[in-house]
Amino acid sequence: MLDLMNIARTEAAGGDLFGVLAALYEPAELRPTGYPDAVIWQGGHHDGSVQPVAHSLTDAYALLGTVAAADILGLPFYAVPMWAQYRHDMKLAPLSWFGNMPCISIKWSTAGDAYVNGDDGERVVVMGKSGNAPLRTQAGVYCNVRPYGPITVVRCMPCLPYSQDKSVFDVDPETGIIHTEMNTPGIQMAYAVRRFLRMVHETGAVGRVAYKPTQAQEDGVNAGILSWMLQGTGFQIGRRYAVDGYVEHRELVDRIINLLPADFKDGMENWGGRIEQHIADTNYGILLWDLIQQHDAIILATDLDGDRLTDLLADVSDPLRYFAGKVLEHVGARAYYIWEEMGYTTGNGRDMTSVMYRMEGPPIHEQTLGSADAMLLRLLDGDESMGGTKKPYDPRIHFVLIRDAYRDANPDHRELHAWLDRVLRRFDKIYSGERPGFLEGYAQLKEAIEPWGS
Repeated sequence: MLDLMNIARTEAAGGDLFGVLAALYEPAELRPTGYPDAVIWQGGHHDGSVQPVAHSLTDAYALLGTVAAADILGLPFYAVPMWAQYRHDMKLAPLSWFGNMPCISIKWSTAGDAYVNGDDGERVVVMGKSGNAPLRTQAGVYCNVRPYGPITVVRCMPCLPYSQDKSVFDVDPETGIIHTEMNTPGIQMAYAVRRFLRMVHETGAVGRVAYKPTQAQEDGVNAGILSWMLQGTGFQIGRRYAVDGYVEHRELVDRIINLLPADFKDGMENWGGRIEQHIADTNYGILLWDLIQQHDAIILATDLDGDRLTDLLADVSDPLRYFAGKVLEHVGARAYYIWEEMGYTTGNGRDMTSVMYRMEGPPIHEQTLGSADAMLLRLLDGDESMGGTKKPYDPRIHFVLIRDAYRDANPDHRELHAWLDRVLRRFDKIYSGERPGFLEGYAQLKEAIEPWGS
């Protein structure tokens, strides 16, 4: 049994977390491409039958939950130290290490704002905030794919319409005008559009484009890339943008096209499906109709709007179910399990996994833990339930994400797939009733789950 409380206290107190974790794992021989001096650990049962996955050891429950789940499962893994204090001390180098690991990886996103110890001993805001934007840049990430029920969002990255470069960020003292720089690498955008079109072609789902070409020249160029990509294919276009982005911005779009591989569109002449072009904002309403009517849809959006769309997806099912209950109550009817009986598969968004695709190398499975810091403080304070007003932390998403990543890394390993499914069933049996505290749940899972290879 691991001393999880010691790990949590060490992180919270700013102690030697590196030393504590280094004592748990062995140095790995594997190195990320281009970084021979990277610090990479390994753990679990490396028997050669299972391709390992790389874990990012970030912050709070993203770190503690990963350490616990990895210990329970016993699967072979690599680990990259990258919690806030360490990545700050290392000038964000761990982001480059993790972003260039030559294997399927799992990245946890935690709160972007955190205080760490600066070089002079003062408390400062952590360098790079959550580290997501610089990590994506270092890893060559071009999109994030997030499925939820009938709807999948292809969120292009980086494509951030705000500045990530502090050296050019400024506010004019006389006018108050904020300088921002658009950060949309056109090559990544083209790769994201191609993945979107491939998914529409292969799934038969309707493809919805969520750009704002009428309001932002950046999205005019994005729409131009899409228009060029559609040329010579079998896709049917329903709603169209009033202005063709490739006609309007041909010179700019051609500069991007000239940087793509010569065979970039090979085979696309055989692709087909239905594409609808919407202004980004209208997709919020359309998405609700797709969800209610259970229409299979794939949405293409830039990073900022894609983030809003996936946040809405994660949050909307709870109020829809609540409203349905109010209607039933009003008419005097009673029903149970009606959501599932009607064929809906969306929960409360906590199991909404996502996959980041890289220009080179295997994908990165990603998940966000927005309130991980607050929940960890409750554990450290000794009352996870806050007097019964809250539930203890639910680590299920760790096991879901790990299952997805290992299935992706070992697509033909049927024995592993079956074992992972059994693990999740045993987890759900323990957590289906009154949710145990985190430490109690860890102990029960350790007893109920036989580690891989044992």
